[in-house]
Amino acid sequence: MKCSNSLVGLLNFVTFLLSIPILGGGIWLAHKATTDCEKYLEKPVIALGVFLLVVSLAGFIGACCRVNWLLWVYLVVMFILIVILFCFTIFAFVVTNKGAGEVVSNRGYKEYKLGDYSNWLQKRVDNSKNWNRIRSCLIDGKVCQKLAQERNTGATEFFAKHLSPIESGCCKPPEDCQFAYESPTSWTKNGNVTSNNPDCGAWNNDPSTLCYDCTSCKAGFLQNLKSDWKRVAVINIVFLVFLIIVYSIGCCAFRNNRWDSADPWKPYR
Repeated sequence: MKCSNSLVGLLNFVTFLLSIPILGGGIWLAHKATTDCEKYLEKPVIALGVFLLVVSLAGFIGACCRVNWLLWVYLVVMFILIVILFCFTIFAFVVTNKGAGEVVSNRGYKEYKLGDYSNWLQKRVDNSKNWNRIRSCLIDGKVCQKLAQERNTGATEFFAKHLSPIESGCCKPPEDCQFAYESPTSWTKNGNVTSNNPDCGAWNNDPSTLCYDCTSCKAGFLQNLKSDWKRVAVINIVFLVFLIIVYSIGCCAFRNNRWDSADPWKPYR
């Protein structure tokens, strides 16, 4: 029972130390961020740093100094965090259950269609405000720069490439547009071919445009997001088990504090 207080105190001291660089990173982004993508990250990073700082202090003081009300607040926050993580994990598996790339004949890469993904994800990227922010991040991240630098790549070699979902959706036009290949990010429209795909009209050889406004780019982004969310969901399961163990130890520490409060002479016996 005595060890529970020490364990909770130690774990929260480590968390407190971790919160300092996270908070510092958020403050650095707030002053040094130059792109919209970096500016978007500053508030969540600062909020995460402050949250970890406050919660870890509550847990550390509550366990080591035997302050019952602080430890009680710590346990309530931990319980809420466990519930939120559990719900997010289930949600992540549900919304990423749909959607997969389509194999293209004689091509090393796949193509992606927005309609194949869950309605919730589609609504997120169809929102112009959301997509403009994502588009800015994709451009700032120079996701198509690697392909643009391969100007001497022949058509046969390019078509055999294994492109990432974002490269396939954002850095080249869809196959049904039947554009003539010049380089990985430069294509010539074929006036003799008509297509009902709106992405064909959205394509532009300008490096700042390419197919960033195409539905195929949104689909490629969602495919990438789907893979990332599934990995995060698996990590969350491991983290949930860890949190439940810490929560259980915290409950023991809280009960230990109450026993000591009921008998103030107990610690000296």
